[in-house]
Amino acid sequence: MAAEDNQGLDIISPVFRNGSPIPPQYTCRGQNVNPPLNIFNVPDGAQSLTLIMHDPDAVSGDYLHWLMWDIPPGTDSIPVNSVPVGAVQGPNGGGSSGYSGPCPPKGTGTHHYVFDFYALDTTLDLPSGSGIQDVIKAQAGHVLDHCELVGLFAAEED
Repeated sequence: MAAEDNQGLDIISPVFRNGSPIPPQYTCRGQNVNPPLNIFNVPDGAQSLTLIMHDPDAVSGDYLHWLMWDIPPGTDSIPVNSVPVGAVQGPNGGGSSGYSGPCPPKGTGTHHYVFDFYALDTTLDLPSGSGIQDVIKAQAGHVLDHCELVGLFAAEED
């Protein structure tokens, strides 16, 4: 289901709807690969896109699961277990570069995994080791549009 042309930037996944569970194969209980994402209505003038996936319900505070910037604005999808050509990834909350799927501790209930997507009027040109604060600072004042997709995942209970 595609977004309407009169709407702003939008991101959907063909494997889960906004506000519904993320299938286990995209989590630590499965293959731990990123779910497919489809991108719609990138605004004219966009020079790059940024994706920040995080878990605001994490016990230790907002946990970063995936950080990617300088995604080419013509990108209309991010397939399973892939990164668009030209995009740069930064360290996630575990310190490694790339996607880290949902993996909440037992007894912490259902977590919300937010895929924040930004269209920017510039490229960030940050080195791959740059962190979330570097990206947020660099994109400040350059956001043309923003959208989010929220997936849910709960730890297995005994």
